[in-house]
Amino acid sequence: MKEMATLFRALADPSRLRIIHLLFSSGELCVCDLESVLGITQTKVSRHLGYLRRTGLITGRKQGLWMLYSIAPSLSKEQRDVLECARKLMEGNEKTIRDKQRLVSNIRRGCCATFSNVKLGQIPASLQ
Repeated sequence: MKEMATLFRALADPSRLRIIHLLFSSGELCVCDLESVLGITQTKVSRHLGYLRRTGLITGRKQGLWMLYSIAPSLSKEQRDVLECARKLMEGNEKTIRDKQRLVSNIRRGCCATFSNVKLGQIPASLQ
């Protein structure tokens, strides 16, 4: 029961929900891309990513100069079910729709470090 409470606390913040949605949509992103899409400071993005990492919902990997974050592959069934439900609910949310559009715009303009420098030409189908 304690793990479920921790999961719901992690999802109780709008910025963390938006981060989760962007990671579902893109596969993985670096801090600077999340910062530009969400319109919040690097410090806040990093704090939210740290919180999500500590709860086991996301993972990070270093590639060159960039730290790339993604949904953790080793989620429990309960975590997967709750995140999938949240993802479906966020698909129709006005703010998360705008976030996704802003990310796509950044990618097309070459302003997305993840897809301009690290994953050249590897834009996920969910964003095209």
